[in-house]
Amino acid sequence: MSCAMGDPAVQREAIIPQGAAFFAIKEVRPVRHFAFHLLPYFTLLAFSAALDPLRIANQLAQRPLYRWTVTSCDGGPAASSCGMSVNVDQSLGPFSRETDLVVCGGTVRVGAGAKDLLGLLRQHARFGGRVGGICTGAIALAQAGLLKGRRATLHWENQPAFQETFPDIEVTQNAYEVDGTIFTCGGGVGTTDMMLEQIEADYGGAFAGLVADMCLYSQRRSDHAPQRASVSTGIETRNPFLVRAIKAMQSQIEAPPTMEELADAAGCSRRQMERLFVKYLGKSPYRFFRDLRLDHARGLLRETDLKVSEVAVASGFTSTMVFTKSFRARFGRSPKQSRSAP
Repeated sequence: MSCAMGDPAVQREAIIPQGAAFFAIKEVRPVRHFAFHLLPYFTLLAFSAALDPLRIANQLAQRPLYRWTVTSCDGGPAASSCGMSVNVDQSLGPFSRETDLVVCGGTVRVGAGAKDLLGLLRQHARFGGRVGGICTGAIALAQAGLLKGRRATLHWENQPAFQETFPDIEVTQNAYEVDGTIFTCGGGVGTTDMMLEQIEADYGGAFAGLVADMCLYSQRRSDHAPQRASVSTGIETRNPFLVRAIKAMQSQIEAPPTMEELADAAGCSRRQMERLFVKYLGKSPYRFFRDLRLDHARGLLRETDLKVSEVAVASGFTSTMVFTKSFRARFGRSPKQSRSAP
């Protein structure tokens, strides 16, 4: 469905809630305006993590520092990925160059973005406006051609499919990226980190620190902070051989190394590596690596238009028949059935 263009005159006034805490802001700056466009099945956590620091900043300053407008494709309530709908201010429409236009994504559906949205993003960027993507909102920015030659990020779960679709874009594992007038983040609470950086740039570190305190956010992360916990945390062991082996697997999904090569990368014998996998993970390194590749394939099937045979190759399988059989054994359905499932 194509997006209807909204009335740019419809803009929410800055909300300034009352509160006990106060921080005197001496700088006189224009009120920064954010326009959040909610895609279908957007992530509610990421959206609220972007919005609340702005509300808290206004509350602490007791003056309008930030205001926001929330849009959807047709101006109707936007359904989030958790099933809750959010009322919006207006349908999608053009905004002034001073507005930060932010696309809020979430659960991905295969297909191109709405033409009106992509056109509006290009127009806004062309006239010097800042454009951002939260969670999978970076996909719309990429479809609009705005991420070429830039660093960008999105939620780690969606990165494999994104990299297959847009191989010329530099995708990082960082919580968020700010590259000139384009900013992207992986979503979740990482969105708060990104907004706190903007608040600090506008009004200083002390003020941004108090906003973080009001969010009960005790440990801010920089843009270089990784989205995911370390491999050692994920497998609940710091065994260096096991950690190195898994990192080698993760970096070579498409061209799987042999077990001997993995053992060499881990710095131990193949037999020792096999014992470590069984002891800590309850499965052989071969089975662990196969499951890792099948999980990768499942993401590609749900989020790209690649053929099943292409997904098989991108996941390190030389035979589509073997891939299909292994996929059904792991997920209880064929690759085609997984793609068509709701």
